Amino acid sequence: MKIKLLMIAFIAKYRALAASLFFLFSVLFLLNAPAAANAGGAVENGFIQQSKEQKQQLSDQWGIELVSMRSTAAGHMVDFRYRVLDADKAAPLFKRQTKPYLIHQASGKVLGVPNTAKIGSLRNSNTPQNGRTYWMFFGNHHRLVQKGDRVTVAIGEFRARDIEVE
Repeated sequence: MKIKLLMIAFIAKYRALAASLFFLFSVLFLLNAPAAANAGGAVENGFIQQSKEQKQQLSDQWGIELVSMRSTAAGHMVDFRYRVLDADKAAPLFKRQTKPYLIHQASGKVLGVPNTAKIGSLRNSNTPQNGRTYWMFFGNHHRLVQKGDRVTVAIGEFRARDIEVE
């Protein structure tokens, strides 16, 4: 009887793990669509609004342009997307040893990229290619980051400040 109960408990845990993995795969593959513009003003023509100076600085120094920053997975994650314009300049953003962080400007709290046992880190860390759009997901514990909040993305020396979450 004990063995039967243990087997039932194991199957219940396995189903929960399978559901979690399905959810993560859905986030990674099904939500890999380009960002759409919204009426709130955070995005224009599919890209995050930024000053010409900010856009030029990111392009000149890091070889990227920001595409979107949005809440996803029912608010449990924040999806950050950027396009590589110059793969050599963008290479430091892809180093696996450098951990990316999202800083919620209103509270100062820092959110990291989840690292799951089966899937790994929820970010791109392959060799960057010009013209491709890359993503990373930040865990949003307790749904701290909400639509309209301002955040900063930090990856080593890289900083993208005052990004409004869609």
